[in-house]
Amino acid sequence: MKHLLPDSGGLPRIPASVVHMLAEAARERPEAAAISFEGTRLNYRQYAAAVAALAASWRQRVGPGQRVALVMQNSLDLAIATYAVHALRAQVVALNPGYSARELSFMLDDAAPGMVVHDQTAKADIAACCPGLPAERFIATSGGASFAALAEQAHALPEDLPGHDDLATLQYTGGTTGRPKGVNISHRHLAFNLAQREALLPTQYGAETVLCVMPLFHVSAVAMSLHLACYAASELIVHRRFDASAVLQTIGSRRVTSFSGAPAIYHSLAAHPELPGADLRSLRACYSGAAPLPQEVLRRWEELTGCPILEGYGMSEAGPCMTYNPARGVRKPGSVGLPVPASKLQIVAIDDASRVLAPGEAGEIRVRGPHVSAGYRNRPDETAAVLRDGWMHTGDIACMDEDGYVFIKGRKHDTINVGGFNVYPREIEEVLLSHPSVREAAAFGVPHPRYGQVVHAWVVADPGAAPLVEALLNHCAAQLVRYKIPHAIGFAPGLPKTGVGKLARGELRAVPATAETTTKQHVQPEAQKEMQ
Repeated sequence: MKHLLPDSGGLPRIPASVVHMLAEAARERPEAAAISFEGTRLNYRQYAAAVAALAASWRQRVGPGQRVALVMQNSLDLAIATYAVHALRAQVVALNPGYSARELSFMLDDAAPGMVVHDQTAKADIAACCPGLPAERFIATSGGASFAALAEQAHALPEDLPGHDDLATLQYTGGTTGRPKGVNISHRHLAFNLAQREALLPTQYGAETVLCVMPLFHVSAVAMSLHLACYAASELIVHRRFDASAVLQTIGSRRVTSFSGAPAIYHSLAAHPELPGADLRSLRACYSGAAPLPQEVLRRWEELTGCPILEGYGMSEAGPCMTYNPARGVRKPGSVGLPVPASKLQIVAIDDASRVLAPGEAGEIRVRGPHVSAGYRNRPDETAAVLRDGWMHTGDIACMDEDGYVFIKGRKHDTINVGGFNVYPREIEEVLLSHPSVREAAAFGVPHPRYGQVVHAWVVADPGAAPLVEALLNHCAAQLVRYKIPHAIGFAPGLPKTGVGKLARGELRAVPATAETTTKQHVQPEAQKEMQ
């Protein structure tokens, strides 16, 4: 099953596309379990048939190169729909159903989809967010497994499957402008990064059981769960959302071998009272890459499970697998590992990108290789700013040791990383400033032991106004997905400014816990609930 392309650079198997990968698994292992969701289980023959039937039903409405928005929670339907859109050589635009109408409207307007598929978990009125789209271009699903019945229809996958030059995904991601940017990801990007990941984190063909609790509307979960399982022609078990007890029970009863989670998930699992008694002996590999994990969590997890957590680093624009601690090799505490093969990663001076720094010196990460995206949709200036001279400039600060292991130090810009999700300060500030009693606002990230960072905000009220923190939190909750809502809001007579009157973000300090400022009513105890 291992074959190389002429330009593969010695990588493991590189699929022609992820749909070719599914078709190959269906040919090679038709009766093998492919995907499970809440009691519904499909083998690879059925999985490919359901994808083919759904693609056939959409062919008159979706053409090559068009975009299809999938506003859906984790489900069997989301997995089938993702492959069906790819099979039509169209571009998947997967969006968080927890987004508010304001957030969704911007992204849908920018993406200009030809069709929108959504489920009952969508927070906003989807049709109102995309007013120019005819009613017949909105597809509503419910239950999470409604597309499974399509497996009994006699359809074959299209003959004109996507090639490496076709766009596969439009992933909206972060920045400091206050507006998300759509990253254009090609099938070449996906295919090569699958092989690059496989080189550092090899799977066992036909012998994996992959548990997915991370949101499949993000490329990280797609790469490390949806595509990883299919690459290994193995079973994917999809959970609608993260629940610690359910995860521990599933790993034991279904003999899960591969699990990927954000640091917040491992925090919850490591502290869960059922962990010491859980049967986790089947685990061979656990992955984490959204934010650094404390050494105590890494130690406790491996001590109680016998399975290491392999940490890595990536971004939608390049990967999402850019580095990983290898499964078969040295793992270095505090490091996000080695650059994936067939790529080049350098640490360069922040003020002079042509100067490559020596081991141990901190600078900006830049990377090039087949896993680097083509840039941002409708953002030529921002594309030009990050793609320079054949390199993707990440904006992340790190150093590299003598052995080539990468150690992340921070972010060049002010983006806040909440449990692996990017939050843009300006967006939070704009929402706060839209409240009639707020004159000035500053949002920023503060360290958090579970989520890496959480949002804090200082506001300056209009003279004579006395807004309550509760009112501001409710105002934010109406316009923001949960993880963007400030964890704490404080009031100040003024904000720190530079000599030219700009906000001095570096002088902002965490809102003290002494005041009635925390958002406990908006932050759920389970790690992933506020992410969706």
